[in-house]
Amino acid sequence: MIPIPRRRPARHAFAPALAALLCLPLAACGGGSSGAAERTKNPPSPRTSAPAPRSPSAQSPSARPSAAPTLPPDPGGATPVFSHGRRDGPKRVALTFDADMTADQDERAARGEPFDNPQLITTLRRLKAPATVFMTGKWAEQYPDQARSIGSDPLFEVADHSYSHHAFSTPCYGLPAVARGTARQDVERAFAAFRKAGVERIVPYFRFPGGCYNEAVLREIAPAKVTAVQWDVVSGDAFAKKAGPVADRVLAQVKPGSVVVMHCTRSAAPATEEAIRRIVPELRARGYELVRVSDLVAGG
Repeated sequence: MIPIPRRRPARHAFAPALAALLCLPLAACGGGSSGAAERTKNPPSPRTSAPAPRSPSAQSPSARPSAAPTLPPDPGGATPVFSHGRRDGPKRVALTFDADMTADQDERAARGEPFDNPQLITTLRRLKAPATVFMTGKWAEQYPDQARSIGSDPLFEVADHSYSHHAFSTPCYGLPAVARGTARQDVERAFAAFRKAGVERIVPYFRFPGGCYNEAVLREIAPAKVTAVQWDVVSGDAFAKKAGPVADRVLAQVKPGSVVVMHCTRSAAPATEEAIRRIVPELRARGYELVRVSDLVAGG
């Protein structure tokens, strides 16, 4: 575990070369206004070693985890950050999918813009590929039946991607910011939306919209008792039109313990399902076991 300094600039999980694209009126991480794909040349430093995960009994009741471990708080009480699992352990990889929808996109969904991707979930089930779905509360409200179906399937676990999909630290590539002092409320509002939709397999993990955070917000959300989950493999699936480059990028970056970030939104990540049809068999052919984030956290 690498300690975070007391003061830290906002972490941005996007490639600088895409800055111009990220200002387009597209959803950050999958299909909304003023954001973009979660990409990074230098992913945040992992904090995955040292203290053992907390037992499930120590989890926040708002998360209702199913025996899902978290990392202990950092010195001073800041929320811990997990970027990947052990490199020296078994060859295990966690596929994660961000189900994005921002708080102001109801009208676009009503006009037929697909922020979901049911075919992707069907393919993961057919391939028996476990996954962690980082879902916004707004997405769960828009697609409650799908949220409930994903959350009742033991193949998957549902984690928190905020309620609003607004930035928790700015600047964050055009995302509007959460109101000052409401970061924890936004996290817990998403958990409440999951429960209202009937999601069962909720885990106490949180992914920052856009991957942007700083030390202050890590302290602000600490009472929610979540582990912040980043990634070390960027798929590049957001805005990608062809599946081949997405699959190539994932397969070129994967290492033991990797967390792969992808998207579960057809409108802004239309090639993801096709890419998965190649990625999953190839990873298994290389000797990798597909697991959920909770499995990597439990492995230390």
